[in-house]
Amino acid sequence: VVIGIMAVATTMTVSNGLGNRFKEDISAVGSDVLYVSRTPWIITGNFFQYRNRPQLTLEQSEKLNQQLKSAVGINPSTGTRRNVKYRSNVIEHINIIGTTEKQMLVSNSVPDYGRFFSGIDVHYKKFVCVIGSEIKDHVFPDIDPLQKEIKIGRYTFCVIGVMEKEGGGTFGGPNYDRRIYIPITSFIKAYGNRNRQFTIAVKASNQGELEKFRYELIGEMRQIRKLGPTDEDNFSINSMDSLLDAYNSVMGVIVIIGFIITSFSLFVGSIGLMNIMFVSVTERTREIGIRMAIGAKRKIILFEFLLESSC
Repeated sequence: VVIGIMAVATTMTVSNGLGNRFKEDISAVGSDVLYVSRTPWIITGNFFQYRNRPQLTLEQSEKLNQQLKSAVGINPSTGTRRNVKYRSNVIEHINIIGTTEKQMLVSNSVPDYGRFFSGIDVHYKKFVCVIGSEIKDHVFPDIDPLQKEIKIGRYTFCVIGVMEKEGGGTFGGPNYDRRIYIPITSFIKAYGNRNRQFTIAVKASNQGELEKFRYELIGEMRQIRKLGPTDEDNFSINSMDSLLDAYNSVMGVIVIIGFIITSFSLFVGSIGLMNIMFVSVTERTREIGIRMAIGAKRKIILFEFLLESSC
């Protein structure tokens, strides 16, 4: 019984803890932001139906920025992985995010100190970067990283800021502290844009009308992608709510399975208690018979045994 109760309590504690951590992770990107990508984040059907979709481009992001006037900010981004080095300190397989100055609009994360790059840095393709807190701890453990030059792959970038600590990595998701942000123009200049997966983040002006804004965004994207009235969308609109719904569905199944498994412990424990009480009654058959012979009632004897078992 103790094992069963501990198992139930542990299952609920773990599920609630993971749920809170997951919500903290997705809160860093905001719930009023929609993401345009080539494929959906969560693929439930046949993957091959998305295989021939054309990639998103920076030109399409610029057209969307011109046409979608109701958006607060539109930010294209892409990424790759590279090793990062400063002198003899090396950290491997870091997420390098090419983005624009509007990253601050579509994300709740801000630099802890230093600054984020500006539109001028993006326009002139400056090799500057903003590093995550984990990069700072590993590569610059004892010194101020600002204005220091680091090697990202084969190219040298100047550190102009350090992002605040965010965490992440729940269920294999992105660890925001292991990211480096660079201007998207510098990213393309250094690493190229051939076969790159671009994502366009679009921040709505009013979270209460997010669904209406979604349909407006779909209409503009269909026009930009030159789709006919009967053509299916060759892009996907994603949001943090879809991830949260998928998480809740998965965790609901896990919690139900956990309760089924832990209920076996409670069932086995209850069988054990039943047998112990049965044996205790069997061993005292003579005593019970004598007491009933001298006038003890059944309910009094039953109450006595229940009292003894509860103590």
